[in-house]
Amino acid sequence: MFWLSAFIDVPGDAFEESVAFWSAVTGWPPSDRRGVDGEFLTLVPPDDADDHLRMQRIGDGEPRVHLDVHVPDPRAAAARASALGATEVADPGHVVMRSPGGLTFCLVTHPASRPAPPSRWADLSTSLVDQVCLDVPRATYDLETGFWQQLLGWDRTGSSFAEFERLVRPEGQALRLLLQRLDDEDGPARAHLDVACSSRDREVVRHASLGARVVDERDAWTVLADPAGMRYCLTDRAPG
Repeated sequence: MFWLSAFIDVPGDAFEESVAFWSAVTGWPPSDRRGVDGEFLTLVPPDDADDHLRMQRIGDGEPRVHLDVHVPDPRAAAARASALGATEVADPGHVVMRSPGGLTFCLVTHPASRPAPPSRWADLSTSLVDQVCLDVPRATYDLETGFWQQLLGWDRTGSSFAEFERLVRPEGQALRLLLQRLDDEDGPARAHLDVACSSRDREVVRHASLGARVVDERDAWTVLADPAGMRYCLTDRAPG
């Protein structure tokens, strides 16, 4: 595995509004559309950095996040992921998999190696979408988190919050991976985006002005919902 990126999957009726929102949130323009029906795009970072945030228009369901794992050989990686407990879903030129806990991810070959810098705003604050949090029910937590640790080969460590662990991001990676043990006993694993902020208070105001709504306030993070209703967090972690 040489790169990790995240896809925001949004139903068609909310897709254009979501693209405008996440482009404004990141400061990154959307690429030209691609795919048979123009369903895919990339949020393009500056300074010749490689992207790690993409968007997909889906047919129905709730907005969600899935991961793309970039590997030299998707078929070989799919065999290894299957041996670790994943299930293959499809092979439309890249391999679509489902983790043991039910989280969709894809094995792709797209080259990338240069993380994007934080975006700087008019008030001189900075922010960066730099983390995916896996939200895993208690019954499958050990199985799911062990799967991702083995698949990516990243070291695992605790955090200052009892319900969280993290996989240690290697040098040169754009995305961090946080592991959250939910209070829910059962259900599928899911994922959400986290935004690192130099000033969380200012970032909350900026996101709200772009169409987000505040869902919950915690000591070290704020939970928001984007215009499509997808939840994400602003955190006090230093961008970059």
